[in-house]
Amino acid sequence: MAVTDKDDLISIIEEDDDDIEIPEEMPLMPVRDVVIFTDMLLPLFVGRDKSIKAVEDAMSSSRHIFLATQKDPITENPKPEEIYTVGTVGKILRMIKLPDGRIKALVQGVAKGNILEYVKKKPCFHVKLSMFEDDPCGELSLENQAMMRNVRENSEKILTLKGEVSSEITTILDSIEEPGRLADLVASNLKLKIEEAQELLELKDQLERLKKVNDLLGRELELTVVQAKIQSDVRDEISKTQRDYYLREQVRAINKELGEFDERALEAEEYKKKIKKAKMSTAAKEESERQLRRLEQMHPDSSEAAIVRSYLDWLVELPWSKATKDSIDIKEVKAELDKDHFGLDKVKERILEYLSVRKLNPKMKGPILCFVGPPGVGKTSLGRSIANSMKRKFIRISLGGVRDEAEIRGHRRTYIGALPGRILQGLKQCEVNNPVFMMDEIDKLGSDFRGDPSSALLEALDPEQNSEFSDHYVNLPFDLSNVMFIMTANMTDTIPSALLDRMEVIEIAGYTHEEKEKIAFKYLLPRQIKENGLKKEHLKLSSSAMALIISEYTAEAGVRNLEREIGSICRKIARKIAEGKDGNFIVNVNNLSKYLGIPKYQPEMEQEQSQVGLSTGLAWTQIGGEVLYIEASLLPGKGEMIITGQIGEVMQESARAAFTYAKANLGRFGMKETFLDNQDVHIHIPAGAIPKDGPSAGTAMAAALISVITGKPIKKDVAMSGEITLRGRVLPVGGLKEKSLGALRAGIKTIIVPEKNKKDLTEIPPNVHKAIRFLPVSQMEEVLKEAIDGDVFEIKPKKQSKKPQKPKVNKAPGPSDIKKEDDQKAE
Repeated sequence: MAVTDKDDLISIIEEDDDDIEIPEEMPLMPVRDVVIFTDMLLPLFVGRDKSIKAVEDAMSSSRHIFLATQKDPITENPKPEEIYTVGTVGKILRMIKLPDGRIKALVQGVAKGNILEYVKKKPCFHVKLSMFEDDPCGELSLENQAMMRNVRENSEKILTLKGEVSSEITTILDSIEEPGRLADLVASNLKLKIEEAQELLELKDQLERLKKVNDLLGRELELTVVQAKIQSDVRDEISKTQRDYYLREQVRAINKELGEFDERALEAEEYKKKIKKAKMSTAAKEESERQLRRLEQMHPDSSEAAIVRSYLDWLVELPWSKATKDSIDIKEVKAELDKDHFGLDKVKERILEYLSVRKLNPKMKGPILCFVGPPGVGKTSLGRSIANSMKRKFIRISLGGVRDEAEIRGHRRTYIGALPGRILQGLKQCEVNNPVFMMDEIDKLGSDFRGDPSSALLEALDPEQNSEFSDHYVNLPFDLSNVMFIMTANMTDTIPSALLDRMEVIEIAGYTHEEKEKIAFKYLLPRQIKENGLKKEHLKLSSSAMALIISEYTAEAGVRNLEREIGSICRKIARKIAEGKDGNFIVNVNNLSKYLGIPKYQPEMEQEQSQVGLSTGLAWTQIGGEVLYIEASLLPGKGEMIITGQIGEVMQESARAAFTYAKANLGRFGMKETFLDNQDVHIHIPAGAIPKDGPSAGTAMAAALISVITGKPIKKDVAMSGEITLRGRVLPVGGLKEKSLGALRAGIKTIIVPEKNKKDLTEIPPNVHKAIRFLPVSQMEEVLKEAIDGDVFEIKPKKQSKKPQKPKVNKAPGPSDIKKEDDQKAE
């Protein structure tokens, strides 16, 4: 703080000779951000309660108050040890109470003092002092007189540079003869740190204090000179800028009158720099330069100029040659994939194979992978993990519901608002030409009068062609061979064959019960605990409760609904904690219904018993495998067949084939050949609101029909899948892995599969093999012997030249058994 009024300062100096009686005890007011020297006159704004009380106590006595600086200016209520012991005795000259309760006081520094002890601490500090006198300096030597003159001259120089010098200030500086007072006056006007100012205040040697002030003054002079130079340069620059602006405005006005615009030259120069920086292909560079020459000849406000300008912007912003460097450590990649996803060994193995080849041959073309599987099995997150493991950027677009070809290839530039396709848009967004590019839901592409987007993808997803991919908007070849494309789909049936042929399909089946449980405890539960603001100790979910959630609260191949149910439990516990309840909760089988309500799915096999005319088939759906119940019934009629349950043409044909097989073999079942002449057969597949189709339910429909004809029940824990022919042969079907997982969820113990599907049994997880017995068959007779409870063949079949061997049913064939059988065939 500095003295602001020169007349006040003169009066203070003149009054210095008067004797001032200072009491030994007085109130203390801590001050912050300033060290007060003697002879200083400054206004203080007092707002703290203790400080206001100290001022009031001083005003009620001798008006003297001790002003000491606190060490930390942030502290609101400093303690005695947080206040410097050396300070200045001040006299309150004027005091005004402000409307907000604060006090404004004009204080004059009188003398320096040292705190001996704190007499009172409440309601404000009162201290006992001893005077802190300066050491006498005696007669000044020539060197000391020269130092005083140097201090005066440097002070005047600083004030001159700041524009604050006046004759009164020069008079004041010349009138002070004591080194200590001169040092205090100059120091009070310098912007010193608290520590530096306090050190000066505590120096008793006047000459030492003056010397230190002289050093600080020299530093301040250098700073002031530099500051003045900067300000001068800024003023000159502002003057030059204003002059240039004025001249430029004049030139602009002249050019406007002449119909010429200077901005065009600047714009053209800027585009030239961007074209050079973009490092385009030769064709793209030539085209951009040609378009730039066209732009220079156009009127800048024309619509054609706007189209060309937008086109150039896209050309210079596309990553023609910018790419990230692959960082491929196979062990690290495997650890990354295992950390983010449980199971999926086949997918991880294929990814590691690709990266291994990429590491050995960096110039290889990017493959087109297609992950096919039910929702919620981790297809999309796998793509992100691949990008992270390769240190590549990741771009994802969703193709679900896309019907316009322009979404893929872009619009022609002639249209207003034209844009490139979503492929080039994604590359511009990630700013590199070799990202991991994921296209979700490729099986849900549509087509209408605007074109077929799947056909537009043929070029982009063909490794032999996409090095010169042409977008309608850019209309120049762009290299997509470095992009790693990953598609996802729930099924391949709706993907056009030409597009499917360009992709490497990797099937991702659903998870088993055990896999879901491990995924839930390793990934889903920790993530939901974190997202719902809980801590690990807040929630303990038992294994039996998790198993119950999986079996009776979800019915899916993936784990998306499982995570929702876990999130529901976490939200309810978060609410209890927010209401102030104890934060340790245990969820088990007994109290699970309190959090999730009654079970949503009851295992169907527990509700059914072995019945006549009720067989269990297996169906493949987009969300995984499921069991399919088939009912058959006889009623008086004319030998006709009724089929219900919203089934497709192929399934109806399978039902007719099963009916023909049963009718042709009535004699072998111990029935009259004319048994069905006066009987109508009704085959019904429940869940009539759901469309069903496919040939794989042929064996199940035949078994249900023969069961109702013979009156013998079908075992409730046996399921079957296979296409049937008129002669009772069982043909292979697809989706066996998904169907087996669905059967496992439904509690099936035995699955009858076609003989030619034995090769697919190697893909069945080991835990499914342990829980389910797989029985390969080639004839419908074998199906009936295993599925129907009792012998349906009362008339033995005719002897053949070579009796077919009965298949072993004690254990399911594993990979080693199949290999052994193949070796025997080879011999």
